[in-house]
Formats: sequence, C-alpha cells, structure tokens
Amino acid sequence: MKSTTAHLALPFFDEVHRELGSRLAEWTPQQHIDESDDRKACKEWVSLLGTEGWLRYCVPAGKDGALGGALEKLDSRALVILRETLAFHSPLADFAFAMQGLGSGAITLAGTPAQQAAYLPLVASGKKIAAFALSEPDAGSDAGAMATAATDTAEGWALNGSKTWISNGGIADFYVTFAKTDPQAGTRGITAFIVDADSPGLDSSEHIAVMAPHPLATLKFAHCKLSKDAQLGALHGGFKLAMQTLDIFRASVAAAALGMARRALAEAVRFSKERKMFGQTLADFQLTQAKLGEMAALVDAAALLTYRAAWMRDESERLGSGARITAEAAMAKMTATENAQKVIDMALQMHGGLGVKVGTKVESLYRDIRSLRIYEGATEVQQLIIGKAVLQS
Repeated sequence: MKSTTAHLALPFFDEVHRELGSRLAEWTPQQHIDESDDRKACKEWVSLLGTEGWLRYCVPAGKDGALGGALEKLDSRALVILRETLAFHSPLADFAFAMQGLGSGAITLAGTPAQQAAYLPLVASGKKIAAFALSEPDAGSDAGAMATAATDTAEGWALNGSKTWISNGGIADFYVTFAKTDPQAGTRGITAFIVDADSPGLDSSEHIAVMAPHPLATLKFAHCKLSKDAQLGALHGGFKLAMQTLDIFRASVAAAALGMARRALAEAVRFSKERKMFGQTLADFQLTQAKLGEMAALVDAAALLTYRAAWMRDESERLGSGARITAEAAMAKMTATENAQKVIDMALQMHGGLGVKVGTKVESLYRDIRSLRIYEGATEVQQLIIGKAVLQS
C-alpha cells in the first residue's frame, strides 16, 4: 500500500522536498524487515537507511560535504516528509530514522568541528547509532529536577546518576547526555556531554519492554569517566541546547503521527470497500462515510499545522532571524498525535473484531501511536507551552 504524495503540492514545500517525497514513497513499499525482535530490526533499519542515503537528511552537509549530509543545513520539511512517509510504512523504520537525527542534533547545533567530524558522517552512513539521554526516573517533563551529576576532575569529567526511557538504549554507539554541573542552579546548571557506549562506568543493560516495538533502556552512570572534550556546547548551556534540539524535531514527531493516521485512514477505506454486509459493502453505509469524512478532516488539520511548523522553522533559518517556533511546533505535535489517536481508534472500530486481532495493521498502529502522545513532551506539556505563548502575545 503506497502513501499518497498529493500533499507535496502544497506551498509549504519546495521542489527539493517534492522530489524527496516522491522518491521515498516509491522506495518504502519495497522494504521488508522482520520486526519481531525490535533491537535487531532497529539496527537493520539504521543500516539500510544509511546505505540508501536517507540518513543523510539527519545531518548537515558541512564544508565541501565533509559531514555527510544531503542538504546544507538540517531541514525541518525534509525531516517531516521522511518521518511521515516512513511511519506510514513502518513506525519502527521511522523510529530508527528519527533517533539518528535527535541523537545527533545537539552535535549539529553545538558540536566543535572535531566532534562533528567524529560523529556526524558516521550517523549519516548508519555506521553509528545515536541516542538522546535527557529523562530520568524523577525528571521527565521537569528537566530541572534531574539528579545525574557531572563533576569536573583533573582527568576530565565524572558522571554519576541514571537516565531512563532512553530510546536506542543498549544498542546506541553514543549518547548525548545531559547532567547537572551546578546542582543548585536548576535548568541553568545543566551541561551536555557526548558519552560513547563503551565509556567505563556506563551500564545500559537494563532494557524496558513497552507495548509497541521500541528499543528502550535505563542508563546507569557510576563514576563514568569522560575526557574534557566530551563536553558538548557551553558549560551550563545544556538545557537551552536540549530545547533547541527538541524544537527542530518536535514537528517531525507530529509528522510521524500524521503518517500513522494516513495509514489508518487508508486501511479503513480499503476495508470498507471490501467488507460485505447486508448485501452491500461497509462503504455504502452513510455512517461509514461520515466516519471516513471525520477521519480525513482530522488528518488534514494535523497535516497543515505540521507543515506550517516545519516551514516556519526553515524560514527562520533561511532568514537568520533566530525566531523560535516553540508554540507552533507544540501545536503541531499536540494536534497531530491527538488526532492520530482518534483516527486510528475509529479505523480499528470500523474493522470490528479484526481490529483487535494481533497482526492486523490497525491493531499494531493502535499500540504504536500511544507513546507519541507522551514522548518529547506530553500533550499536557504542549498545552502549557501554547497557553503561555498566547498569554505573552
């Protein structure tokens, strides 16, 4: 089943995006990876996406293309197109792609030339798997409450504490990790570090099982030794760096939800045309038509907010205005994930008993979508971000 590319004609996109979207829509249906083992499958997706050149959109090109990127800068619209199309085909493929971008995004934004050269080309080729380590057992939405500490020593830095709900935990080659360097300063006392997976004192063996295929783990740091040059960005500038990274990728989370919603709608349309009931098809009933109409409107509403957020971010970069699109990205993330949950639920309901049968597409989508309403800022956090922005306007 192919995803439609009609949305690429919208004025949010340029020709480079339309060409990318059309190419990817042709490529994805041909790819089949056994996803019964999520960790093995995630590694295979990273390798495949890297070999085929799709991961090159996760990093910038750099001078003379030295960093391996496909475009001069990180492009939010390219990320949105890639995530929407991959999620339509396989949410795990989307996850593998997204984590390469999120896990290396802070290096793109704040890394030294040496750090960028050491990590970004290998991320783009799929030879290094990236991860982003911010959340802790008692510090999810409240990043200022993190307890993981980095101590400056004569030899370098020493990390102590733990991170949890870390995507790619246990399979990543490096973790962009945020730790307190000034315990009394709240969010103003956080610094970012690049922690290689083989760093002494790092334990990533505690895996977390969740309802949809998704490699997660808890990271434990016990006197984890890092060199001085492991520091990423400014001292005590980690919180700002984390938020800037999330700003770039939040609209792409919305795109992943959008891709899943489009797939659910496509599955519902197909099933309604095939399912025979009372001498006609399910699609012949007005109630079915009304539900499909509602689903289509929910999908398009999410799409417009998602594309707007990505376009605004890219325009800000192009003009060099430095304008934040935090509220717009929050609107896109909140609306797309909530709407996708509704669309997938309606598609499952339309399938009747088949909708809850393990192995059907709408059943797996129902499990896949649920976490998107939580990670990278839960819906309630997005509501607060939007509300504060409205009050300040």
